[in-house]
Amino acid sequence: MEKINYQLILDKTIEENIKNNIKPGLLLHSCCAPCSSYCIEYLANYFNITLYYYNPNISYKEEYDKRVNELYRLVKEMYGDNIVNIVVGEYEPEKFYEIAKGLEDVPEGGERCFKCYRLRLEKSVKYAKANGFDYVTTTLSISPHKNAQVLNSVGKELADIYDVQYLYSDFKKRNGYKRSIELSQQYNLYRQDYCGCIYSKREADNRRLRLH
Repeated sequence: MEKINYQLILDKTIEENIKNNIKPGLLLHSCCAPCSSYCIEYLANYFNITLYYYNPNISYKEEYDKRVNELYRLVKEMYGDNIVNIVVGEYEPEKFYEIAKGLEDVPEGGERCFKCYRLRLEKSVKYAKANGFDYVTTTLSISPHKNAQVLNSVGKELADIYDVQYLYSDFKKRNGYKRSIELSQQYNLYRQDYCGCIYSKREADNRRLRLH
């Protein structure tokens, strides 16, 4: 599969919108405040952003709520109350466990993660279509552990099915991940060393044990 430079495609989309003097509505699926920080700093000048927090992979409800609260705090401290909206989706862990069946021991970054991408993106795309957004995309590509080629491929496939424009992106490009760490420190954000699911937490715990 030929690697595509999604950052260049995003550049062209932004340039075209500036040229046409439009600021489209973007539904930006958000996995957490740290990953969202750079994405909204970068995109807020070019899109009217609504963050959509839908992450049924997260264990447990307390963790889900903690990440939601940090997202609200980040947006308020960065922009006040009028620039970026937030929509919080339902907490549906049973849907994640359903798609993870038989893949519990697959290392992070494999097939279980790809199915998780699809689960979260499909819900986001459906919401974008139902609520009239011009574009939809996700913050997930900012992580070095997430496969931007797969994310964009799945996102585009779903967007085509539901007739929404998918905003191609690879937010780790141009030091996006590094900038998200800087913003996390600046705003003292709660940051975890695993994506949120119980299986990635187990991997992170094992890594820590090996280091001690």
